[in-house]
Amino acid sequence: MDPRSPFVLNTHELGRQPGAMRPVERSVPAPDDFGTAVIGVVPTSPVELHLRMEAVMEGVLVSGDVDVQVHAECVRCLRDIDEARTVAVSEMYFYPGARDAALAEGDEEAEDMQELESDLIDLEPALRDAVVTSLPLNPLCEEGCRGLCPGCGERMADLPADHEHVVVDPRWAALAALAGKLGTETGADDAEAEQGRVSDGER
Repeated sequence: MDPRSPFVLNTHELGRQPGAMRPVERSVPAPDDFGTAVIGVVPTSPVELHLRMEAVMEGVLVSGDVDVQVHAECVRCLRDIDEARTVAVSEMYFYPGARDAALAEGDEEAEDMQELESDLIDLEPALRDAVVTSLPLNPLCEEGCRGLCPGCGERMADLPADHEHVVVDPRWAALAALAGKLGTETGADDAEAEQGRVSDGER
């Protein structure tokens, strides 16, 4: 554990006296891995800690809120999403040796909890778990997002209500092309006939 890390807290002032409490107000830069492939905390953005450390019999309880800046892409329309989030944090840190005692007494949850190193606590793993598990698996820019038009790829929200694409069955594509060609030729013949009638009238 690096005592110089902004995520490391020193519990020495608590004196291991149950009930002793110390507030923690700190702004730290976000690491690169606070998130998933589709959503996460903006790297190096400020992570605002509003926590308190409280000494209990077995160790130190850290609880409170964390404010983060999150960036994501809407899973339906790929629009950028930037928003502020507040995440609740509550993590128990055992005094050295106290976790083994808790496990011996049948506290299975103690196995996943951390221990203090001397008087130091490393908050980063607990903050990462709290933040990542609070993020949506499928972020949306808004409820009811209609995504992208399958025909042109534009966002449906940016298109008129009557927007549509007529899809011709491939089996009829050749017939449609032939009908278009015949229509063009018929139109040309009609135009020639009309021109002929006009010429006769002039004579």
